Amino acid sequence: MKTAISIPDPLFKAAEQTSRRLGMSRSQFYSKAVEAFVRVNRATGVKEALDSAYAGEDSSLDPLLMAMQVASLEREDW
Repeated sequence: MKTAISIPDPLFKAAEQTSRRLGMSRSQFYSKAVEAFVRVNRATGVKEALDSAYAGEDSSLDPLLMAMQVASLEREDW
């Protein structure tokens, strides 16, 4: 798919130099850059969605369960 975008001249020049140095076409370079950006930012919003979903849930430990967990630990001398 073809698209037209506007970017600042210094960024365009840096991208041109980098794509030439890497032996990539401009299309390959921009495709790889967008792909990397999308991959890194794919999870953005997941934490916020989970926080929202569990906002009303009680996250405290059951006192009996906590006591059982503590009792199962070996005693250590410090």
